[in-house]
Amino acid sequence: MSKTALLFAGQGAQAVGMGKDLAEKFPPAKTWFDRANTALGYDLASICFNGPEAELTKTENAQPGIFLVSWVVFQLLKEQAPSLKFNATAGLSLGEFTALTAAGAMSFEDGLRLVRQRGRFMQEACETTRGGMAAVIGLDEAPTREICAEAGVVLANLNCPGQLVISGEADKIAKAVELAKAKGAKRAIALLVAGAYHSPLMAGAQPKLQAELAKVKLLPPVVPVISNVTGQAHGVAADISARLVEQVTSSVLWEKSMRHLLAQGFTRFIELGPGTALSGFMKRIDKKVQMLNVADVASLEVTGKALAP
Repeated sequence: MSKTALLFAGQGAQAVGMGKDLAEKFPPAKTWFDRANTALGYDLASICFNGPEAELTKTENAQPGIFLVSWVVFQLLKEQAPSLKFNATAGLSLGEFTALTAAGAMSFEDGLRLVRQRGRFMQEACETTRGGMAAVIGLDEAPTREICAEAGVVLANLNCPGQLVISGEADKIAKAVELAKAKGAKRAIALLVAGAYHSPLMAGAQPKLQAELAKVKLLPPVVPVISNVTGQAHGVAADISARLVEQVTSSVLWEKSMRHLLAQGFTRFIELGPGTALSGFMKRIDKKVQMLNVADVASLEVTGKALAP
């Protein structure tokens, strides 16, 4: 019996036009976009469909936008493949909120509003600090941790073998990039981001997010949801809230999360939401598993056929 995990996209996956073909072709998708606009009180759908890119890239729009498109493709996939059963969910950073919502831990409106607020709080933290991030390609975790210690930055994302992201004060990131190149990294490049996500520089967002989470009714997930902070399944509702607050400044243990699912016997993974970053990570973690994705009408049709009984 094959076990299936749903994986939800994280920030950076946004692209102008995301979700537009789905809303035009499927009336239920249009309904979800309209419902999101009502819940938020502004036209997020138009920003997803038409941009401009500078507006969509703002953290406070990118996060709910990716959540929304990921949720819509999840709903459409359930219609296209009614026999689909999933046994766990996981999401990269903000995608963890989508994963929890898909597993019934919070309502769609609550999840959407939370990621909108989370994006706002993180944007505010970016504006009061001078942070940056860089991708380190082709270097193992141990030497990268040595670089972080020497430069005074942190490991933000452990995505897959040979693909790590570091985060911290902008001048220290510049130093870390030079150190990484000197240690033999294939590439070490600064990322075009608003600030130092998943680092102590985001601490200002934590009490605000905690206050918003306190207003939301969290329920036990119907399937295990893997935490970015621990790489293990979430516990009870109070623990979920604590981990989501912690996640803002903690490393995203994506490779560990995927290896946990692989060890549990998962052989099929479906990436939901814009982009294919998570599919790329999985190819470097385990090429043997079945990896599908749904981001638009074309990929929905392909994945729907692949899941047909």
